[in-house]
Amino acid sequence: MATTRTMNLQPSAFERLGQPIRRWIWTQKWQRLRDVQEKAIPAVLAGGDVVVSARTAAGKTEAAILPLLTRVLGGDGRDGFRILYVSPLKALINDQYRRLEPLCEACDIPLHKWHGDVSADAKSRARKNPSGVVLITPESLEALLVRRGKEIRFLFSSLEAVVIDELHAFIGTERGMQLQSILNRIEIECGRERIDRIGLSATLGDMGLAADALRPGGGAKVAVIEGNDEGNGLRLQIRGYYDKDSTTKADDGDVETPPEEEAAERHGIPERLADDLFRFLRGHRNLLFGGSRERVELYADRLRLMCEENRVPNEFFPHHGSLSKAEREDVEIRLRDDPRPTTAVATTTLELGIDIGDVESVAQIGPGFSVSSLRQRLGRSGRRAGSPAVMRMFVIERNPGRGQHPLERLNLGLVQSIAMIECLKDGWCEPPEPTGVHLSTLLHQLLALILQKGGISPQAAWKILCDRGPFKAVDRATFADLLRCMASTDNKLIEQSPEGLLMIGEFGERITEAHDFYPVFFTEREYRIMHDARTLGTYPLDSAIKSGETLIFAGRRWQVLEVDDTTRVITVKPTRGGKPPRFSGNGGGLHDRIAEKMKRVLEGKEQYAYIDRVAAEMLSSARHCFEERGLASRFILPHADGALVLPWIGTRKLTTLALAFLARDFRTAQYQHSIELQDCDPEGVEQCLARWAEGNVPTIDALMTGVARPNVARFDNHLSWDLMTMVTIKERLDYESLQGVAAGLASVGRS
Repeated sequence: MATTRTMNLQPSAFERLGQPIRRWIWTQKWQRLRDVQEKAIPAVLAGGDVVVSARTAAGKTEAAILPLLTRVLGGDGRDGFRILYVSPLKALINDQYRRLEPLCEACDIPLHKWHGDVSADAKSRARKNPSGVVLITPESLEALLVRRGKEIRFLFSSLEAVVIDELHAFIGTERGMQLQSILNRIEIECGRERIDRIGLSATLGDMGLAADALRPGGGAKVAVIEGNDEGNGLRLQIRGYYDKDSTTKADDGDVETPPEEEAAERHGIPERLADDLFRFLRGHRNLLFGGSRERVELYADRLRLMCEENRVPNEFFPHHGSLSKAEREDVEIRLRDDPRPTTAVATTTLELGIDIGDVESVAQIGPGFSVSSLRQRLGRSGRRAGSPAVMRMFVIERNPGRGQHPLERLNLGLVQSIAMIECLKDGWCEPPEPTGVHLSTLLHQLLALILQKGGISPQAAWKILCDRGPFKAVDRATFADLLRCMASTDNKLIEQSPEGLLMIGEFGERITEAHDFYPVFFTEREYRIMHDARTLGTYPLDSAIKSGETLIFAGRRWQVLEVDDTTRVITVKPTRGGKPPRFSGNGGGLHDRIAEKMKRVLEGKEQYAYIDRVAAEMLSSARHCFEERGLASRFILPHADGALVLPWIGTRKLTTLALAFLARDFRTAQYQHSIELQDCDPEGVEQCLARWAEGNVPTIDALMTGVARPNVARFDNHLSWDLMTMVTIKERLDYESLQGVAAGLASVGRS
């Protein structure tokens, strides 16, 4: 064994690790511990809750596992699992198992994986002789509590710690609330006041909120470790493309698409973009994030055809959740272990830390979903010493032409891309969402707790789930309302025994006995859009919508007449108005800071070195439109027979503002960054905003009247109207900001 001086390792961390672990590190020929490991090892050895944050591939897993295994080696050999490692994906568990198996073997500590694809025999053996490390998903952990409630103390009472991998994927989500509740229930069942929790994440915008998410109500006592490994640098470019590259002007001035271009556009992908993707990516190892599953398939197919046309082997393969496990794993293994050039064209499935080896570059179509997501994707590249991370963003905008919508002239997909890169350069990313009431998940946890206990009193259930558990925002009165809702004749999810215990009801049995009871994450439900008894298509209802609102669907405007949540049908009628805008960017869930940065990009003069010539032309054109329309000093534009409101605020505030206009009988259409009001006078809009600025805003009841149930969470459909209103107001809108937003817009209107 070499001396610490020879290995150039800091004794404060390395020499505190167990001898088998130090020996294993030597066999791996590590030259030194990473920065995050040097900092985290003493903190984890000391005990307590710890959040470990560092860029992707900075060694976070080892920063937690090495000191935890040291604690196990120094323990008393008690029965039971010693380390519980919770991961959001089965694929991540399989990947971590492969990585950790040699280390655990070197320490003579058993390693188990536990998810839906693991055999019942393997799980049974682990249950009968629990020891070492178990890698598990939240859903499998939930099933274990429900089905084996009496074994929980035997299995988990000796735990040293719980490690939560990819913590950012859980924060502020229904699944995160479920995991917090499960861990709390394990502590109670084992008679432990607390079991150490270690959260690992590459992207955290607010460490305080992350600490609170790790230990609800105890975030102030959580140690926060941030790694300073800056990596190998970054090469970045944004490239711009018009949706029709080759156009000719017909005699009447309209744009005409030549037949050969129509063939090139058969995938809806500009020819120059396809050529650039092929040129930049072929012959290398890359990730290309294409957006939706449909778009991923289109891009993968277009690039495959280009390989055929050029008589070269195909290097481009789709990767998304609808593909079989075997298909996805084939792509992952090829990237990780096969020397052949490979590009995975993916949705978000490859954002998380599945080991796919050294990726030379990351590309994405459009700005993506968030700065946090952008950081996560960037971390997949530049892992090899001396190789910088490489990111290319390909942005498609409308070709300038007559009749273009004002929003399209602003090239907001490009502007959003630049704004997100500037936020990234500033070191900012979206903070975790503050904890809401999450009544859908609380309903699920009530059912799970009743199954686990075989019956429980309402007082004990509230104490476990709300008072001590993560649902601290739910007071006793709201909890009682939820119990009454669950027991109602419409639901029959629970009932009460003569002894006063909560029991599973008639319809609750159907839910809890189903094979898919354990997950709380929502499977997208689509509503049929109907006009005159004819189905126009399906529409994913994932946000608040109400009668009178205007939808953009299949390139046309439709006014919503009725939303039937029971049959999931939206009845519409055609409505007049100019041609609706089309966007290349994704505006869903946009943070206020990005919207504000977009406005600063448009009103500024800065030239960005990382954008190509076409993107620079697009930005110049957008800035010209911004200045021409006077958007630096006003937020309301006359448009068609109404007004266009551009408040430069995030999605929650924008949706709240749109519902407020609907509550005042404005014909309203909400786009990604704006609100269009039809059949109105801009001065009337300004007067309305002035009244709201003075405090005369629509009431919550007025705002929510006629709003459909947005089935965002899995059990939303079981909530009463009052409870659903509470969830919508607290988690999906920003009602408290309405007066302030109106005041800001009204003051600009008066200037």
